[in-house]
Parts: sequence; structure tokens; C-alpha cells
Amino acid sequence: MANLRQLFLQHLAQTSDSPLMLEIERAEGMYLYGPGGRAYLDLIAGIGVSCLGHRHPRVVEAVKAQLDKYLHTLVYGEFVLAPQVRLASLLASLLPGPLDSVYFVNSGAEAAEGAMKLAKRFTGRYEFVACKRAYHGSTQGAASLMYPRDFTQAFLPLLPGIRHIEYNCEWSLQQITEQTAAVVVETVQGEWGIRAPADGYLQKLRRRCDELGALLILDEIQAGYGRTGSLFAFEQYGIVPDILLLAKGMGGGMPLGAFIASRELMSSLSFDPVLGHITTFGGHPICCAAALATLETLLESGLIGQVKAKERLFLELLQHPAIVEVRSAGLWLAVELESFETVRAVIRHCLDEGLISDWFLFNERSLRIAPPLIITEEEIRWACGVIVAGIEKCKM
Repeated sequence: MANLRQLFLQHLAQTSDSPLMLEIERAEGMYLYGPGGRAYLDLIAGIGVSCLGHRHPRVVEAVKAQLDKYLHTLVYGEFVLAPQVRLASLLASLLPGPLDSVYFVNSGAEAAEGAMKLAKRFTGRYEFVACKRAYHGSTQGAASLMYPRDFTQAFLPLLPGIRHIEYNCEWSLQQITEQTAAVVVETVQGEWGIRAPADGYLQKLRRRCDELGALLILDEIQAGYGRTGSLFAFEQYGIVPDILLLAKGMGGGMPLGAFIASRELMSSLSFDPVLGHITTFGGHPICCAAALATLETLLESGLIGQVKAKERLFLELLQHPAIVEVRSAGLWLAVELESFETVRAVIRHCLDEGLISDWFLFNERSLRIAPPLIITEEEIRWACGVIVAGIEKCKM
């Protein structure tokens, strides 16, 4: 009988020619465990997903309770299902007034797709403006927003009518015109290696959209759910989007995403044609039960209020002459080194020491840090010690 790793390579579709091949048997809190009980501290939270860590007791309890009631019933939006309704109601109560209608989907990419369709339907326009080096998903519509073409060149042609601008460049806002259906932008750019908005940039973007009748879609698929120090990152910048994208940390480890808008906007998907957007498994009852427990726990635990202090500790400890720069937005950091080869060597060192890290799609010279919000001061100190030792080792 072939072992599990052989079967992984033989029968599981591969996304690269060099997968990490780390076998996971169980997970708990901050840690993943391999065969024999080897522990790995997860410094990237499954790429921003496990904001409460792995298998948080309240999330597990909510999933088990829902399992005893019902699983899938009918396509999203037809039956009144308590987990969906309670989660949507809580989200609406926490968001600014216009954002009161929630469409649940399966992932961040599907949230981007749904938002793009909504923008086209509501405005009657088809052109989009997106920022260079942003990532909104790998489906064809979401991937059309991506530039440069490193990850899309092999799949051209994609959607027409996409303009790409520089993030944080006010002059680029002139690319938004009366033909623009929507501007899609990350509140904080993630895959470029954590780039926060410059002072006044998002406010000027909001005004430009208003002047020309374009919708503003803010992607908080990675930035949301407390990662930057507020429940939603846009709360720190004095603006409100027309459409908000959520996923990743939203589900507490279960697959769930959403695009959120006003009832006026969202209603345009319900007629001419009816079922303008539809999903079979979006808003699955178990995923919504897990997400509701996640959101309630975040609000009650005080974890979001601890983010800035934990960020400062990371910044204090990540010191080495070989570090070019450390950029951060709460518990979301990029440690820039001199080359991808150095980053890769540090990642390998970390893995050997029991620490999981990663790099960024559009910035392979930077090490990704995005731990679960439950990370302790002791764990931060240990993780930073491992990283700095790995950097020092690479310089020897």
C-alpha cells in the first residue's frame, strides 16, 4: 500500500511542482501537528483563515450543534435558515447603515465574482478599475482584475474593460471614468507585501467614485475580522464602501465568503433576470454556524483590542541588519529581505524549527506573518527568535 505522501502526489491535483509536503494529523489552537506529534506553530493562520486559531472550542461546539439539526437544504436564498439569518443580522448591526444586505458565498473569489456582477447590473456599465499587484481570487472574473500577468498570462483572454492603476497613487484615480462600473481595491494591499493606504488616499478614491457614479468595492477578504486592529479595516480610514468583500477569517476554519451592500443595490440581482446570482452551497448552515460563533467570540474576547500591542512586539523583536524593511497593518506583517532565495531559506529554517511561514504572490522577497489573533506574547517572542536566527544563519 502506497503511503499517504505518495498518494498525495499521485491523485491530488497539484498547484506547484514543489509542495511543502507537510503531513498534518490534527490541529489545536496555534498549532498544527504532524505524524508522531511534531508541533508546528502556525504563523500564517492558514493564509489568514484561522483568526481564532485551529478548532476553537466555541466554533467546534457550534458546528456539532448544527450537525444535529440539518446540513444542506436547498440553494441559497430560498429557505429561512437560522444560522444564515443570525449571522447576516449580526454583520449588518456591526456595519455602517448602507451595508445591510448580505449575500453568502463559498469563498473570497466567489465574493469578488458576485460583487462584479452586482456592479455591472446596478450601474449598467462593464468597465472595472483595479490596483496593480492586488489579488482578488483565481476564477476568471476575479483573475481579470490581477496585474501583472504572472499568474494569468497562460489563461488569456480574460474579461475586457479592466483598467489597472497604482495603489496609493492619486494621479492614477483619473483612470476612473463615467464608464467605470466599480473600482475594486484592497483596503490594505496584501499580496504586494502589506501596503497600507497613504493618508487621504482612500478618501480621495471614495470622492472620485461618487463624482463619476462608480461603485467602490473594498476587498477585506484578508484584512477583515480584526487582523488590522479593528473588526473591519476600513473603519480606520473614515470611508464606507458600496460593496464589501469578506471571506477567510470569517468562517473560523469553514469555507465561507460574502459580498455585502445596501438592500437597494443587492435587490438588482433578484429581477431581470430572477436569480441573477445563485449558489448551491453558499451560506451552508454549518459554515454560518461556525462563522457566527467566530464573530461572537471575537467581539466578546477582547482579542481585537490586543492586536496593536502584539504588532508592536513583533516590530520590536524583528531586528536584524539583513532585514530591509518590516511593513505592518496589525497582526499582518511583511519582513522584506534581500532576495527570494533568502526568504525561501528562512522559511525552510523556520519549518525545521517547527514554525510555519510563507511569502507573498507579488512580493517573494518578503516573509509573511499573519498569525491567529490568539497568539501570546511568549509565542511571538519565540517565533521572532526563530526568524531572526534563520536570517542570521543565511548570512553565515
